[in-house]
Amino acid sequence: MTITNAVSAMVGTIIMASLLLNNTSMFAETNWLWLTFFVGFNLFQSAFTGFCPAAKIFKAIGFKDSDCCVKD
Repeated sequence: MTITNAVSAMVGTIIMASLLLNNTSMFAETNWLWLTFFVGFNLFQSAFTGFCPAAKIFKAIGFKDSDCCVKD
């Protein structure tokens, strides 16, 4: 799995989990939506800055970079 795929999988999981936690009767509280906002904001800023903390963590763990977007 590449870093890009791992980040996408992690982001999707966090967003789905925060939405489920917001809508379940046991954890129903709108504060879980701040987690969704944080993840979305992080994706937005990484599009402009190129800085993604999750990508750095996955790279340190040993995930490989994707070769599809490398420009020569």
